[in-house]
Amino acid sequence: MHAIQPLYVLSGFVVGVLVGVTGVGGGSLMTPLLILLFGVHPSTAVGTDLLYAAATKTGGSAIHGLNRTIDWRIVSRLAAGSVPATALTLFVLSRLALHTPASHNVITTTLGIALFFTALALIFRARLLERYGARTRALSPRRRAQLTVLTGAILGVCVSLSSVGAGAIGVTALILLYPDLPTVRIVGSDIAHAVPLTLVAGLGYWMLGAIDAPLLGSLLLGSLPGIVLGSQAASHVPETVLRPILAATLLVVGGRLLF
Repeated sequence: MHAIQPLYVLSGFVVGVLVGVTGVGGGSLMTPLLILLFGVHPSTAVGTDLLYAAATKTGGSAIHGLNRTIDWRIVSRLAAGSVPATALTLFVLSRLALHTPASHNVITTTLGIALFFTALALIFRARLLERYGARTRALSPRRRAQLTVLTGAILGVCVSLSSVGAGAIGVTALILLYPDLPTVRIVGSDIAHAVPLTLVAGLGYWMLGAIDAPLLGSLLLGSLPGIVLGSQAASHVPETVLRPILAATLLVVGGRLLF
């Protein structure tokens, strides 16, 4: 491809709108779309989507930063786990060679599993908090910090292999670890952490030759106005209806990738 592709622009716009409305990370929507609908190689889909996410979430992080809705302590703890885990994961992938059947299977399997967990996080977030909230409130500050670093490491591996996890899964984990923190600060911290995570992972894929620059440009051209429109429409869309539909879609797509 040597030019902007209208279908990719349209896909970016649709995904951008859905991200703006639901808050679910674009990776859980965009990467499967590129693989299953457009036939993009899994490694190229993941790598391109990671840089796409880094660009879009930089804007979101800037807005949250201006609104002072980021807890930088949480961001630093997550990054302390995710950045080394991302580097290690990329090193392992480089040993496999990204365009071999082995790496293809690793990426698609991880993506399918990540989509299942994302769907479950959307469905059972409130129940998880209700069941485990009291237990996590009793954690010592040191234990909470250790679990946050561990959460970052898990997200680093998951996002590096699938581009999925920094949204719904990350937010759910932070809600459980910091149940007394306002949701807006949870979301802001998660978005801020996603910037270095997706940027480091995306640059790693670029160094491995798994980035499609024209595809990236097309997606950004559509998604940036889509996210703005979706964010404005979010207050008018019934979340209790949309989230279960989105979760069911992710379950179906995850099953398609796994089976």
